[in-house]
Amino acid sequence: MTAVQHDRAEAPEDLSVTERGLWEAFQEGATYDLRSRDPGQNDPAGLHVWGPDRSVRASLLARLLLHGPPARPGRVSSLKLAGAFVTGTLDLSGGRVDPYVELRNCRFENEMLLPECSFVTLRLVECSVPRLEAARLTTSGDLHMPRCTVDGGIRLTDAQIGTDLLLSQLTVGRDRRGVAVAADGITVGQDLQADLLQAHGELRMRGATVGVSLNLNGSVLRNPYGKRALNAPQLTVERSLHMGPAAVPEAATGMATPPYGISGHTPPRGTRMQRFECHGGLRLDDGRFGDSVDLDGARFVMDPEQEMSMRRIQTPELRFMGREPEGGKVVLSGARVVNLRDKYTSWPGPGRLAMAGFFYEHLIPVGAFPLVHRLEWVEAATPEFSPEPYELLAAVLRNSGEDHDAREVMLAKHRRHRETLPLAGKAWGLLQDWTVAYGYRPTRAVVWMAVLWAVGSLYFARHEPRALRPGEGPEWNPPLYVLDLLLPVIDLGQDNAWHQAGHYQWTATVMVLAGWVLATTVAAGVSRALRRQ
Repeated sequence: MTAVQHDRAEAPEDLSVTERGLWEAFQEGATYDLRSRDPGQNDPAGLHVWGPDRSVRASLLARLLLHGPPARPGRVSSLKLAGAFVTGTLDLSGGRVDPYVELRNCRFENEMLLPECSFVTLRLVECSVPRLEAARLTTSGDLHMPRCTVDGGIRLTDAQIGTDLLLSQLTVGRDRRGVAVAADGITVGQDLQADLLQAHGELRMRGATVGVSLNLNGSVLRNPYGKRALNAPQLTVERSLHMGPAAVPEAATGMATPPYGISGHTPPRGTRMQRFECHGGLRLDDGRFGDSVDLDGARFVMDPEQEMSMRRIQTPELRFMGREPEGGKVVLSGARVVNLRDKYTSWPGPGRLAMAGFFYEHLIPVGAFPLVHRLEWVEAATPEFSPEPYELLAAVLRNSGEDHDAREVMLAKHRRHRETLPLAGKAWGLLQDWTVAYGYRPTRAVVWMAVLWAVGSLYFARHEPRALRPGEGPEWNPPLYVLDLLLPVIDLGQDNAWHQAGHYQWTATVMVLAGWVLATTVAAGVSRALRRQ
């Protein structure tokens, strides 16, 4: 008996004709294709009934994968199945699967049970699965699930994916706890591609680690059942987290999602681009991102009590360029970024922005972002006055060479602080603001001094006072006399040489007080300027 005849003899006798063909294809490493010639009959999530000619028992798949027959000479055994209706429950719990596995356009009757299972590579392409239970799953290669439909949720808690995790165009529903994808503690060696994903429940990735980039471009996350649509605190992404727009593939135009070919999805609202949307709260607290967090064009829809929370995240660049969040609150407290690339229209208004302890080194506005709007941005984040956001903004502007804008920010800080002072403090603040703008516009003091000097000189020129020591003092000189009154430190020998009476005496007193006020405010401004150096 030849080796080939021996291998064929090992096929169980209880196999149907369809299953026997799969057995032989497994030994050959060939694709066993049960799809209909009518493409309309091949949608695994559709309503068409698939008969016995397309049915394969889950127990047979488990036998092939865990204890399958040896490959034919010169071949590598693998499970490549297309267009099959898998009956029963595929249970590979705790098993080790060495053959390559690729299932296309397959419909599963029951959930897939893969907890603590080990694969080399597992690819499910455009399949329909009631639920995937795969906690602590490990793969040395990829886990791919592009364009699959999983109605009852996916569990990948503490899974370890050796290279790529591909969830592009996946449609997933929620489990009994309202979670669509439970991936707490998951580790992905390279990229996690989840563009155009449709999640109807919470996407949970607490403490997850992604070796390269996490792509959620064009995805739509909806969770009307709980507080958050994306719950990923302590997420670590070695490069970038993308939540921007994505091109929607069209079968008619030949656009494709590699490596699995053309999708039959139709672009919504007649557009070929779909933005990222999050309907529910978002939590990225304590996340670490090696390159950037990209929110270009993203849309966030939240209830008033929900948050877009990025507390204490660290990233070289935050691209906050989405649409203004609809409802909810944006929280960046304690976050640290190098470059803040943003749009004025992306930020929420007063009471919906919190930035206590938010640190950034450079501002890179996209489009028009005038200083008056930047000050509104700071004010929106501080319903109760706090000096730190103003001081940080001023420092960043000063470091970028925008000294005038930096002074305007500090002036706005003092004016905002004045609102919190008692009446006497407000009065003194108003006087400083009116005269020299808290020292940030010292040229005002020169102007006021010149005006007072000119007016005073004309006023006192109409009256020559009596000398205190006749024959000993200087000659009467109204301009020098007024200048001596206005300069509180310099003594020109005029004010102590003459005796004023009546309203002239009161005018002289006003001049002295005005000189002290101007000198004090200028000194305060100079002191602040020196501290900034």
